[in-house]
Amino acid sequence: MTVFDAGHALLVGVGADLPNTVDDAVGLANVLRDPERCAYPPAQVHLLTGEQATRAAILAALEQLADAGPESTVVVYFSGHGYQVATAIGEAYYLMLYGYDVRRLYQTAVSGAEFAARLQALDVQKLLVLLDCCHAGGVSEGKSPDLALTKAPLPPEAQTLLAAGRGRVVIASSQADELSYAGRPYSAFTLALIEALCGVGVARRDGFVRVGDLALHAREVVPSRTGGRQHPILHFEQADNFALAYYAGGASDPKGLPFITPPEIEPAPGAWRTRIMSQSAVGDSNVQVQMDGVSGSPVSINVEPRPERAAPRACPACGETPPPGARFCARCGAQLGEGYG
Repeated sequence: MTVFDAGHALLVGVGADLPNTVDDAVGLANVLRDPERCAYPPAQVHLLTGEQATRAAILAALEQLADAGPESTVVVYFSGHGYQVATAIGEAYYLMLYGYDVRRLYQTAVSGAEFAARLQALDVQKLLVLLDCCHAGGVSEGKSPDLALTKAPLPPEAQTLLAAGRGRVVIASSQADELSYAGRPYSAFTLALIEALCGVGVARRDGFVRVGDLALHAREVVPSRTGGRQHPILHFEQADNFALAYYAGGASDPKGLPFITPPEIEPAPGAWRTRIMSQSAVGDSNVQVQMDGVSGSPVSINVEPRPERAAPRACPACGETPPPGARFCARCGAQLGEGYG
């Protein structure tokens, strides 16, 4: 297989109250590294998820991207919360990272100005920024005594970034008054990105997926899968339609998608965010369930003890042990049968 040597990527899935963002970042990293699809050199694809997705780690990874040469193609993907924050001294946009503290945003989050400045400093001719920042839940807007927080899909500084040259493209997951829809195995937005990177909807069957293919496919399928309630923001009209990756490892015939089960999109943003918080042992009759976005104390639900089950089975594709009842592997996205986790 041919390697797309010019490809460099930084993929961030913050996790915490948004576990699906980890799945999305991992899925995107896997398809970029896949030698039969995008064929990026694995060492040039940097993945930060969950506890790794801190301010220090992300700034360091952006610094590392500065090593990419002028002929490189750079993809930066962020999936987490994004907020426009108003204080008594002004307004600023922040990407909320793992472990952020609204009382110390300058120390625990990355401002839009910082983010744009780091990207502008990259000496590359082809840069694609993908932002999935309008998820359900997160900080309660307007509830902080000193801050007014409003969800926002992209930093205002993105316009400055776009003005830096024709090889700059920014795509956000939704409009300012919309939320992003999660799904299985991936969210509506990331699912569209992965499909395009695998050759779905490419304008030319020449082995390359171009930035226009990605943008136009997302614009077409995301609204259709969300009942017209999520529309990606596309800023590529003035940019060159540069080649972003291979879609079939250099071949012209697509290899298909890296999953076989038909994807599912949640019926409303946040509908699938009920999470099991604690359970002392198999068969424990006191299970705490957190309903994100619902006020009150944890709810205790009595359940009948379950019979003993066989030892957990690992994913046959990557060896990860999924949680009980998982339908897809969180690491590689492979479909799972009965008895896993």
